[in-house]
Amino acid sequence: MKNLLVSGISGFVGSNLREYLIKDISITGVSRIVEHPSCILYDRLSVKTFDEFNSFIHLAGKAHDLKNTSEEKDYFQVNTELTKKLFNQFLNSDCETFIYMSSVKATADVVDGVLSETNISNPVTAYGKSKLAAEQYILKQELPKGKRVYILRPCMIHGPNNKGNLNLLYSFVKKGIPYPFGAHRNLRSFVSIDNLCFIIKELLENQKIPSGIYNIADDEALSTNDLVSLIGKVLQKPAKILNLPKGLIKVIARIGDILPIPINSERLQKLTENYVVSNKKIKAAIGKELPLTSKEGLVKTLRSFD
Repeated sequence: MKNLLVSGISGFVGSNLREYLIKDISITGVSRIVEHPSCILYDRLSVKTFDEFNSFIHLAGKAHDLKNTSEEKDYFQVNTELTKKLFNQFLNSDCETFIYMSSVKATADVVDGVLSETNISNPVTAYGKSKLAAEQYILKQELPKGKRVYILRPCMIHGPNNKGNLNLLYSFVKKGIPYPFGAHRNLRSFVSIDNLCFIIKELLENQKIPSGIYNIADDEALSTNDLVSLIGKVLQKPAKILNLPKGLIKVIARIGDILPIPINSERLQKLTENYVVSNKKIKAAIGKELPLTSKEGLVKTLRSFD
């Protein structure tokens, strides 16, 4: 059985990945605080530690702070410097595979058209910049023979019990509150946790998949209006969609930047922006279809909210 070391094992992706792989792969977590015997402290990691494992998946990082209370240096300390340290240990060890969980935000905060791996990276936020800096460091290092490195750029990840804008929309529809942004005709990509775990397992098991950067997304992009309608079907109740003027919506969002109401400018952008991500490169590399369609994955997530 292969031995896998995973940072961020207690997070949303890490905990789901553990459950997905546990039957086939021996998994050890990395943690700041040892919660159980199968975790190793970050401070105790070394080249010798990496020697004991076939693969390392680096999930740990500082997520984008929607409240904008974090300092820029905090993102670089966690997302960039920690990644550099771990990657250097990997390079000098017998460990064969390194998977780094980056983000599409390392490329762009706003997408015009369809985002692919060939797009020139120009992130705006400290989060995106820190992720890109880690990517660039990894790519600049000479990779020893026999080692593989994968940089994954997932779009919005969702799954059972995951909190976020999906939960907000679900609450709106469940309470019978109309979705007011119907005038915004957008398309955005999602990735279900099941499809992400499937892809990671393929990367671990198929040594023929070339090292490199891969965008991660479900096959089909959906509009937020489509998503609201899908929530209505899951709840078996009508979903109300209003086409309020965009100007009025912007005014309400600006008020939300000051007062604690459900909508603010950043949340409005996330709900109504176009952000379509291509998954053609990763699918071609794997040579398989993803296990869940976009709607199947979303339905599974939505049903978990109750």
